[in-house]
Amino acid sequence: MVDTITTLAGIATLAVAALIAGIVVLWAAARFSPGAAAAQGRLIDYLGGQSLWLAWLVAVAATVGSLYYSDVVGFEPCSLCWYQRIALYPLVVILPVGAVTKDRFLARYALPLTAAGAVLAVYNYLVELFPGIEVACSTTVSCSTAYVEAFGWLTLPLMSAVAFAAITAGILYDRAAYRRAEALD
Repeated sequence: MVDTITTLAGIATLAVAALIAGIVVLWAAARFSPGAAAAQGRLIDYLGGQSLWLAWLVAVAATVGSLYYSDVVGFEPCSLCWYQRIALYPLVVILPVGAVTKDRFLARYALPLTAAGAVLAVYNYLVELFPGIEVACSTTVSCSTAYVEAFGWLTLPLMSAVAFAAITAGILYDRAAYRRAEALD
């Protein structure tokens, strides 16, 4: 069962990573191409109202996944995992409240959480790759231990980094939609 869940989480992570890569390429192309800028505008118009809900779905999936691996499977989280959870779990509440209230300042307090979580996740992944750089973990659970590997290389910290990137993209699309709406008014 754990292997099946891990494979499904890996597939979902790769799909989300591909979408994020496409968004980044479109953003970069929009700086140089009027056609790409128009496509980006259409995407902002299309996703703008739903992007916080999509980001919330990612936050919920990541939260459920982290709780599954620790509370159901029994993998004890390392220190860096706990810090990532501290950045992630509030987003499960903040994002839908911001979506319902149409809080145009949501990015001010949500993006610091996603940025901190992403930095911690990337560092945690690097610690798994290069255990000698481990400096911030407790002695009971090593941050260099990869309990989960989808496809032989996709570990929980890398999945976490992709989740934080997707949540960040959702927040930025919401912010861009507000800016476009204000510019049209």
